[in-house]
Amino acid sequence: MSALTHDAATTRTAPGLLLGLTAAATFAASGPLAKGLIAAGWTPGSAVTARVLIAAAVLVVPAAMTLRGRWHLLRAQAGLVIAYGLIAVAACQLSYFNAVDRMQVGVALLIEFTAPVAVVGWMWLRHGQRPGRLTVAGALAALVGLALVLDLVSGAELDGIGVLWALGAMVCAAFYWIVSADDQNGLPGIVLAAGGLLLGGVTLLAAGAIGVVPFAASRADVILDGRAVAWWVTLLVLGVVTAAVPYVLGIAGSRLMGSRLASFVGLAEAVAGVVFAWLLLDEAPRAIQLLGGVCILAGVVLVRLGEPKVAEAPPEGVTP
Repeated sequence: MSALTHDAATTRTAPGLLLGLTAAATFAASGPLAKGLIAAGWTPGSAVTARVLIAAAVLVVPAAMTLRGRWHLLRAQAGLVIAYGLIAVAACQLSYFNAVDRMQVGVALLIEFTAPVAVVGWMWLRHGQRPGRLTVAGALAALVGLALVLDLVSGAELDGIGVLWALGAMVCAAFYWIVSADDQNGLPGIVLAAGGLLLGGVTLLAAGAIGVVPFAASRADVILDGRAVAWWVTLLVLGVVTAAVPYVLGIAGSRLMGSRLASFVGLAEAVAGVVFAWLLLDEAPRAIQLLGGVCILAGVVLVRLGEPKVAEAPPEGVTP
């Protein structure tokens, strides 16, 4: 690969990695905060609905300003926004929160984040992007890391229904990475995030109103790291810091990195989730889980090295 192509690829990937890692870290705090709310008397449905609607409220005005009257872009991609809201937002979050209600946050996260393997398979079958040896090695390293963090080798018990919820979240997460990385639809990332969050939140609210999704809330304080935190403070952090911010950053980073690499970078959320669960819920990771985290990060590096190199056209008048 020429120096010109290498520099161009690095220029896109480096900021993409930064955005993706920041999104992963902020996403990761949602599990412990949601579990704290659930322990205080909230149902998973009410917690995720409040989180999504708060995030939508934060992003709607900036999204409208970004469009600047170009509402035809939103109309043209209405189907995409609907699918994003129903699958990547509503179904994904509800599945994940139901999973953490039945098992440790780290376990639920790490089942969900086998999604990159699904993304690799989709890109191969749908777009003919056959994974190279480094990508396969990275995927295997990440899966080994997931198994170690799950502590399956020591016979850790898993809740069957919780596992099914987590697998549902995995499918929705794969959809999220694939759609988020699509930069050909002409829709600004913040508009996709705001529209999806608004639709997803309204859908969950309607489901709760008719009794499909159980709703219950409490004004009791949330216990985090042994300290009492007001329920409304927890909700605001859950909606703004762990939803509005990472959805926008995640889309921006994915469009720079591509869905395959972005999905593996998103595995950092699993590692960060274990750390947050340790800090906020006293769910201390074992040494073998820390080793698993190292394997996951090694897998991300291998996938990055295995990404296909696409040469950009040289400037006019310049011969490659």
